[in-house]
Amino acid sequence: METRQQGLLDPEPVTEVDEEMVSDVDLNNTLTDEEREEILSELTKLEEDISTLRQVLASKEKHHSELKAKLGITPLIELKQNFNRSWYDMQTSTAYKKTSETLSTAGQKTSAAFTTLGTAISRKFGDMRSNSLGNSPSFKSFEEKVECTVSNKKLN
Repeated sequence: METRQQGLLDPEPVTEVDEEMVSDVDLNNTLTDEEREEILSELTKLEEDISTLRQVLASKEKHHSELKAKLGITPLIELKQNFNRSWYDMQTSTAYKKTSETLSTAGQKTSAAFTTLGTAISRKFGDMRSNSLGNSPSFKSFEEKVECTVSNKKLN
């Protein structure tokens, strides 16, 4: 018979546990009555502190609102200031600067390419205008090819 070690993926036998035994386990059983009272007292003090801090915070928020009202700072003005601050922060960020520079360079190169293309087209039209259509080099070349083709057809 071969003995084999049980691995992580091998099924383990399931053992049943007595339900009454599980329900009898009390996790708080490790505290003495004195420790429990001390913790409850500390919890009560913390809840009172939290309540006091909430009252102080509410009072300070009210005073804060009153001071803003005296200065004429409305929620709309605050929103505008926050927007302006955020816009400034974004514009001064490294990512914005790099993107802006890249787009500016791309725009300049595109503009230069269109200018070059426009200049070339203008020259072509200028050549066509300065030379009458029959005198342009392009037309002469085309005309010669047509004449040659017609002559060849006549000979055949």
